[in-house]
Amino acid sequence: MASTWLDPEELRPRIPPEARDLGIGLVGCGGIARSAHLPAYRKYGLRVVGVYDIRPEAAAAAAEAFGVRTYPTLEALLADPQVAVVDVATHPRERVGIVRQALQAGKHVFSQKPFAPTLEEARELTEEAARRGLRLAVNQNGRWAPPWRGAALLVERGAVGEVLHVTHLWEVRFGWITGTPFDQLTHFAIYDYGVHWIDITRCFWGRAAVRTVRARDWRLPIQPPESKTPWGAWIALEGPGAAEAVIRGTGGAATHGAHPFWIHGTEGTVRGAVLGDDHLELERGGVRIRFDLPVGWVPDAFAGSMGELLAAVVTGREPHHAARDNLHTLAATLAACASAEADGAPVVPAAT
Repeated sequence: MASTWLDPEELRPRIPPEARDLGIGLVGCGGIARSAHLPAYRKYGLRVVGVYDIRPEAAAAAAEAFGVRTYPTLEALLADPQVAVVDVATHPRERVGIVRQALQAGKHVFSQKPFAPTLEEARELTEEAARRGLRLAVNQNGRWAPPWRGAALLVERGAVGEVLHVTHLWEVRFGWITGTPFDQLTHFAIYDYGVHWIDITRCFWGRAAVRTVRARDWRLPIQPPESKTPWGAWIALEGPGAAEAVIRGTGGAATHGAHPFWIHGTEGTVRGAVLGDDHLELERGGVRIRFDLPVGWVPDAFAGSMGELLAAVVTGREPHHAARDNLHTLAATLAACASAEADGAPVVPAAT
């Protein structure tokens, strides 16, 4: 339902018509590109010029499924004048070099998250984009997941007063990552998965920097012997003023239900869930309002994220998820990994 606080139609991706004409070149045709990026762009009429993947068979499969061309090399994609924005959907270690090459070729860049393996590399890419007058955004698509986006708008509009507590819970089982490149990440649950929750918590705090982080991760007894990265994790964040947040990651749930969250403020409470049983509710002054959600996280939030970058390019402004802002998210995420290495000791994120 609509209310004076939030109209559900605000949760749909809004992409200016002129932004739809910008050509997109996709680098990396893995599962997320085929299940989320390309379906989102097709659904919202965005212009994908072509794709490239180091595995020709992956690029060919994506091109056939979505009716676009393939490039024989990354250099060929970057040399195409029709490509205005390069969507880099590879793993972090390879991504840094590709983002740098794309910026040097004069392209705006849409980088998958996590932005980079180190804060130093992320800063260098951010400064490179600024020197060249290019837009560099990080695909924190969770900012456009309808329950989270609606919650952020409610907080921004004062619906809960001052935010005091943010609580997240994962009801998930990480069995699917065994044997994949994600399993090679020392702190997958924090660095690659948890970065979404760290980022959206910052949004609930008005994109403020995180002051202190504590985190732990551990192997669960149900993990198969061949799995490498821990499935269990928790992350505690201290934000501006008295604000604090806890992210409780089960990682070994026997069922997959949802990822519920709560935002408790001085004047009201927001309750919701993403990735299963999606919903959004505001309680204030003894009244509960449950909002309709006209779209979902996949694929719609991916269109919202790319659409925001395209809109920023055509209007000459910084996107909401600019790399400069994401440095704060990455710094907090890396601090959480460092805390996990120190068995939960508090860590202050590095200055960005």
